[in-house]
Amino acid sequence: MPNQHTVHNPNGGWDVKGAGNKRATKHFDNQKDAYEYAQNIAKNQGTESFLHGRDGKIRARESYGNDPIPPRDKEH
Repeated sequence: MPNQHTVHNPNGGWDVKGAGNKRATKHFDNQKDAYEYAQNIAKNQGTESFLHGRDGKIRARESYGNDPIPPRDKEH
């Protein structure tokens, strides 16, 4: 199951794409709605969701699967 990527569309708006896919799964007018949609897909599939900025760099990442190296609890 592919990870989900929220990417800027050069023609305007934002696209949600599965990793390795050339075509968008869905197009949105704003980044917030696109990222929420991508997160829901990733949650359902147990994969990851990536938010890319207009420059293409990853701005945020959420993991919903079984992470082989989970983050350490720094508060305890």
